[in-house]
Amino acid sequence: MSPPLLAIDGLTVTFPTPRGPVDVVRDVAFTLGRERLGIVGESGSGKSMTGRSILRLIRAPGKVTARKLEFDGIDLLKQSEKQMRAIRGARISMVMQDPKFSLNPVMTVKEQIAEALRTHRKIGSRDLHARVIAMLESVRISDPERVARLYPHELSGGMGQRVMIAMMLIPEPDILIADEPTSALDVSVQAQVLDIIDELVKRKGMGLIFISHDLNLVSSYCDRILVMNAGRIVEECGAGELMNATHPYTQALIAAVPRLDETREELPVLDRSAWAGT
Repeated sequence: MSPPLLAIDGLTVTFPTPRGPVDVVRDVAFTLGRERLGIVGESGSGKSMTGRSILRLIRAPGKVTARKLEFDGIDLLKQSEKQMRAIRGARISMVMQDPKFSLNPVMTVKEQIAEALRTHRKIGSRDLHARVIAMLESVRISDPERVARLYPHELSGGMGQRVMIAMMLIPEPDILIADEPTSALDVSVQAQVLDIIDELVKRKGMGLIFISHDLNLVSSYCDRILVMNAGRIVEECGAGELMNATHPYTQALIAAVPRLDETREELPVLDRSAWAGT
């Protein structure tokens, strides 16, 4: 059995407050192979902080500690900032939630995607242009030559998200962290974007960490799921087994999801006393 791409043990993210330090991620441990791993939980449960800490994007006064934070045999906590810049994008990429805030408003689509590749390898201008156009085609953008000349404000939400995916995938990383990549999109565009990510992940043999609030989406899309609450992983299960979850927090999340055939007069409220201290 091949070793995992990512091995995490005892990951903790701490921020100072007037009342003392607060752990927003607490003693998290998991591994990631060439698979699709979903992380679900409420807002503030620590999902995004976990993803950002893998890339060492937590800045002071935040503090990241771990017994192990290892990627492909590399101890990420021991890497200098220069060494981490060689890993970010080239080997581990992260798609943020909203392209409007992630894309540079004064650079064209071509310039931004090209920069993501040129930062990590030497490539001629003709080959660079061809790679950018091919990447735009791979995320199913029609007329890529025209789109490459556009600025972010000229893109729709779905197109902006596809451009972000193209920018993160053009260096051909080993791991993609997708943080709510479809939260700002309508359902039809959401399905298209997820199909694109799924196709590219499978074709390139990547590992995927898919962060989302949508339980149904994650259970149908991922191979394995971690459920986070208050900075901790409270449950891990196969995606197809999510509806058989045993932890009361996971059961409460599932119960709070509305259904098309809804007959309840009101959706249940999470009873946090049921899992306090777990």
